[in-house]
Amino acid sequence: MADTVRFVAHFTVNDPEGYHRYEKGFFPILKAHGGRFLTYDDQPVVLEGTHDTGRTVMIEFDNEEALLAWWNSPEYRELAEHRLGATTTHSIYYTHPIPGR
Repeated sequence: MADTVRFVAHFTVNDPEGYHRYEKGFFPILKAHGGRFLTYDDQPVVLEGTHDTGRTVMIEFDNEEALLAWWNSPEYRELAEHRLGATTTHSIYYTHPIPGR
């Protein structure tokens, strides 16, 4: 069985109205694909280095296949057009389990 996958996105909102359209449709699509919204932060505590201003979100899926089904779904890709036009975004996901598990 595949391990849980965590998705992290950091973005700067350049167009609040466009981002709000994205935000309104986001949670129903995420839930329909089994995603779990873990947390977000607009002002994280930086322990070392620098951190660009903006929002960081963390989402969890049961496996990589579920994450990619959400990310590539027609309904999410359509909604993501609002995000792409309204933010500068960096998104990543983690698939490797803890060594020795």
